[in-house]
Amino acid sequence: MAQRKHLEDSLRGRNIGRLECGRTQLEASEELGIAQSVISMLWQRFQDDGNMSRCYSTGRPRVTTPNEDRYLAVTDKRNRRSTASDLSRQLSSATGTTVSRQTVYRRLEHIGLYARRPFRCVPLTATHCRLRLTWSRECIVDTTTVVLCDVF
Repeated sequence: MAQRKHLEDSLRGRNIGRLECGRTQLEASEELGIAQSVISMLWQRFQDDGNMSRCYSTGRPRVTTPNEDRYLAVTDKRNRRSTASDLSRQLSSATGTTVSRQTVYRRLEHIGLYARRPFRCVPLTATHCRLRLTWSRECIVDTTTVVLCDVF
């Protein structure tokens, strides 16, 4: 099976020029060694919208532009504690583009920034740390004595 090759822009222009001069699609295809169906599709697209460049439109179009992706990255780097939902709301208010939390998460992950949930615990004070340390030392002493008693 032959591989598909895309026409260069110069070759596309030459095809359109030949067809505009009055040559048939078959003549143009024979002169340039291109299938007549390719020239037919190229001519049809040129007549429809005046565009002869190749369409890169496979899959669903992206909701955000590269500029909006950069905006998300900069906003996230400024405030690392912000959630994907917060970033979605900020993007919506700044640009008018509404995106889901999951889309923001995917865009940041593609850039290399991974979202983390903010901590919901209270930071420990020095008193808390001291009390926890004494409690853990008491538990260690209690468990060693219990183990020693069980052995003998």
